[in-house]
Amino acid sequence: MLLETGYVYHIKNEYFEFVKDDKLMKNHENGNTRPTYFCIKNKESKILWFIPMSTKIEKYRKLQNQKIQKNGVCDTIVIGKYRGIESAFLIQNIFPITEKYIDHIDIIRNQAVAVVEGTQREIINKVNKIFKLKKKRNKFHIS
Repeated sequence: MLLETGYVYHIKNEYFEFVKDDKLMKNHENGNTRPTYFCIKNKESKILWFIPMSTKIEKYRKLQNQKIQKNGVCDTIVIGKYRGIESAFLIQNIFPITEKYIDHIDIIRNQAVAVVEGTQREIINKVNKIFKLKKKRNKFHIS
C-alpha cells in the first residue's frame, strides 16, 4: 500500500480498540468510513503521524481565529482543500500510528488523491515547528 506524506487514509477499528483513547475521533461513525487522516511519514522510523480531518469548517475556523487573536498565530489548525472542498486539518490532535493499523488510502475513481500541495506544505511546516519546540523544551526539562 502507498504510505506517503500528503495522502489521506482510513484506520482499522482495531487501532481504536488497542489505544482506547476517548479523545480520538470515532471510527466509522454513523456508517461512514470517516474520519479521514492526513499522513506524515517519518523518514527515519516506521512511525506515521496522522492528523485528523474535519469538514466542520466554521467550528474550526472560529477556533483558529480565537487562537490568532490571543497568540497572533495558530499552528494547531490548518484550513485547506481536499477533494475540492475545504477541510480542517487538526494538528492539535496529531498521533502516531504504524502501518499495521492502516485500513486503506482514500481514493476517487480508483485513484489515490493527495492533499493540495500548498496545504501540505503549510501542515508540514507547522508540524515541524511544533516538534522542534517540543524537542527544545525536553532538552531543558528537569525531572
